[in-house]
Amino acid sequence: MSATIAVLARRGYAGTTFEAICAHAGLSSKRLISYHFAGKEELLATVVLAEAAAFVRPALDAAARREAGAQGWERAGLAAYIRASLDFAAARPEHVRALRQIACNTGEQAADGWLAELFEGGQRAGAFREFDAELMSTVLRASIDGVAERLDPEGCADELVEIFDRATRDGSS
Repeated sequence: MSATIAVLARRGYAGTTFEAICAHAGLSSKRLISYHFAGKEELLATVVLAEAAAFVRPALDAAARREAGAQGWERAGLAAYIRASLDFAAARPEHVRALRQIACNTGEQAADGWLAELFEGGQRAGAFREFDAELMSTVLRASIDGVAERLDPEGCADELVEIFDRATRDGSS
């Protein structure tokens, strides 16, 4: 996994091949990789997104446990997602570059399916106003990815939490 991330971040999408990953990892054959992944796209998406999800998911789970049974736990989950995503960006800048390479070369954004589900669940529970959950997920993910490389990710968390808290509230809150 780390060889895949390193090669992608350093060589870019076009330069990331099974051969380059094997050379970086010290593997003699690419069969180990091709056995588990049908192609480069599947490998990159699986490895990079799995690493990000493994970092962010515990923060969401902790927010859900903290707010269990409370009206609007989804708001705490949204804040936790933003903060954990920016913490991940600060801790693993190569992953951010790798995600950007995937997005630029495949058109695939790193928007997590469970982020849209968080928005939809929050709408059903009355914690969020009505909006297009897929669009909001894409905009949030793009915002996180955009500030992750250009600014201090840790310093941006409060502002992004405020922006998306306001964006998801109805006018009466």
